[in-house]
Amino acid sequence: NGQSLCYLDNAATSQKPVEVIERVRRYYAQENANIHRGVHALSQEATEFYEAARRQVAAFIGASEKETIFTRGATESINLVASSLAPTLKREGRPVLITQMEHHANIVPWQLLRDREGVDLVVVRVDDEGRLDRDDFSLKLRECEPGLVSLTQVCNSTGVVNPVEVLIEEAHGLGIPVLVDACQSVPHFPVDVRSLDCDWLVFSGHKVFGPTGIGVLYGKAALLEAMPPYQGGGDMIESVTFEKTIFKAPPERFEAGTPNVAGAIGLGAATQFVGRLDRQQLVDHETALRVAADEALATVPGLRIIAHGDPRAAVVSFVMDAAHPHDIASFLDAEGIAIRSGHHCTQPLMQRLGLSGTARASFSLYNTLEDVERLREALMRIHRFFG
Repeated sequence: NGQSLCYLDNAATSQKPVEVIERVRRYYAQENANIHRGVHALSQEATEFYEAARRQVAAFIGASEKETIFTRGATESINLVASSLAPTLKREGRPVLITQMEHHANIVPWQLLRDREGVDLVVVRVDDEGRLDRDDFSLKLRECEPGLVSLTQVCNSTGVVNPVEVLIEEAHGLGIPVLVDACQSVPHFPVDVRSLDCDWLVFSGHKVFGPTGIGVLYGKAALLEAMPPYQGGGDMIESVTFEKTIFKAPPERFEAGTPNVAGAIGLGAATQFVGRLDRQQLVDHETALRVAADEALATVPGLRIIAHGDPRAAVVSFVMDAAHPHDIASFLDAEGIAIRSGHHCTQPLMQRLGLSGTARASFSLYNTLEDVERLREALMRIHRFFG
């Protein structure tokens, strides 16, 4: 709209470093070939680049390459686990435990499992601030005896940070495995699957400065070995006859068909980019932006921040008396400020909080205090114009 861009929609997707864009361009321009099958040099080189990306991504989260599966995104990763665990959960008659703050991608696959296989879905409450009710979590762990806990590390719509290390330890004390949605944590602070001791972890490449259409499923090696394949097709088989198919070991077992080779290579480049940063400096920078935004927006009359306080990631979700969230986003867009508005794929959470939606500003490493001030000034104009 003729304005300099102030991009505050990082929870939806991040902007991409030049080196990531260039790495994807170079693959398509000079290295393009299908992988794993060809004996010619170009195919062999493309295969090595793809598997090198797997090693880079695995190292980024503290996993081994055999535990690191490429998918189309966190949504497919969760669907993969749901599909593969369905027979076990149905046979044992144990429910899946999630929370009211989950993204739809961590709700709908389990609902489909419930409707298709009769696997119950149990939901842990959040309080009036949108934070996890720890007592309800402990109670339902013991009373419902779930076969799986699946929960987010950072709520995408409010930035609330869950103490997943403690929750995992509590669940494991009862022999219950845990899947962690790390989409909103991996881009902002170090995540190590060994330290968490999670059983599965998922995230999407496009939120961590990588390409769209690529994601990751981490799973403990023993669990992946026991899981049946999610899809059937080429490159996930050892041999096929009309009578029987023998599948490869993980991770290949879960990567049927031609994968997103360019996306994986781009994600590898993105993890290398992040790995060269001072992660504590990045955390401090984003925290400072979020604190500054909290303070700045508190000066806007009639504005209320949702889930105010800590622990919270670099997200400020808010409502205004003067305008609907969509109107706020449209007004800001005219001034070159990109935010997100709506339910943020967390409709059950919005219903719990009595909201139709919120306006959400989310920060990343390239944002500045000047961005915060532009946001404050624009919101003040909204108040004066509509209030």
